[in-house]
Amino acid sequence: YKVNVLEDQGRLGASARAPRWAIAHKFPAEIAMTQVLSVDFQVGRTGAITPVARLVPVSVGGVVVRNATLHNVDELARKDVRVGDTVSVRRAGDVIPEVIEVVQALRPDITAYVKVPQNCPVCGGPVIHVADEVVRRCVNGLACAAQIEACLVHFVSRSAMNIQGLGVKLLEQLVASGVLKTPADLYALTVEQLLRYDRMGLRSAEHVIQAIAASKQTQMARFIYALGIRHVGVTTAGVLADHFKGSWPAFESCNVEDLAAISGVGPVIATSIAAFFEHPGHQATLSALLAAGITWPQGELEGVALPLKGLRFVLTGRFEALSRVQAREQLAALGASVSAAVSVQTTAVIAGDAPGSKLDTAKTLNVPVLNEAQLLKLLAKVPFSEV
Repeated sequence: YKVNVLEDQGRLGASARAPRWAIAHKFPAEIAMTQVLSVDFQVGRTGAITPVARLVPVSVGGVVVRNATLHNVDELARKDVRVGDTVSVRRAGDVIPEVIEVVQALRPDITAYVKVPQNCPVCGGPVIHVADEVVRRCVNGLACAAQIEACLVHFVSRSAMNIQGLGVKLLEQLVASGVLKTPADLYALTVEQLLRYDRMGLRSAEHVIQAIAASKQTQMARFIYALGIRHVGVTTAGVLADHFKGSWPAFESCNVEDLAAISGVGPVIATSIAAFFEHPGHQATLSALLAAGITWPQGELEGVALPLKGLRFVLTGRFEALSRVQAREQLAALGASVSAAVSVQTTAVIAGDAPGSKLDTAKTLNVPVLNEAQLLKLLAKVPFSEV
């Protein structure tokens, strides 16, 4: 379904993932039945504790499913899932396996109720339940091994610090051995330390250390996103970096009211950012990361020109000279904003090979279309009017 008025499409805009003026329906997901063997509780990057059903393997939509989410403790209680139950399972959005309901007619005479942990199942730390949230959370932060691992996986990911060679398995080993306790510990790693771990030869270890060193020269938006602040995704991190023009002290000292007043932030995100900075463990980690030499361009605060400031671009298709991520970052470094969807406010659509429907939308809205050669001219600081 789509909003048919182009002006309204422009006003509604888009999130980082999809336009706000369109939504699609899928065919009903395939449903299968299987038995619950046990229910475990997993701890995520933000401390969220999620019940997960371990199942007798069953094929759902061409994929063998052994685990299915129960979302949260309230859903577990509402569905009354017990060990030994037969349940119906589907892949939500054709991706994530979830338990739909218990097949009551097949419930055995003896079942085991699921015991909800009062403490974190990983670190034993306290668990809180905020009144307006359905999720229970471990508040131990980086003192919880599960949160450390998830935090590090996020920190080194492509959209964050982009440290190649640090896979999940290696990070798990480094956390388990006590070498990594915070993201700042990454910058103290040595080749000799890495050589102690499985499948890590001299060349691989050297490449990892080089990638870690290279990540010190980054962008403020990447660094903000890498910190894993709740509700702060790639787009919001870019909004914050642009607003504060690369100044970390200005961002760090900003109060909730000022943050909430920034377009694209709002009170929920502002409160989450403030809570992150108030955590004493986070402050220590931030200080250590900045002391390790992580830096980025300071924008207009250091007199660096932003020739594309105020211009809005949309990228579509594949580029040969650089990736879409690199193109987005370089455009942002010159002051431009890069959107996920085309609207009447879009300055131009930059199209590479095999462009998608964004190119058609641009033609419909009479938005200028640039090719890769013109993109490279923009990145070389050629004025837009001359491109």
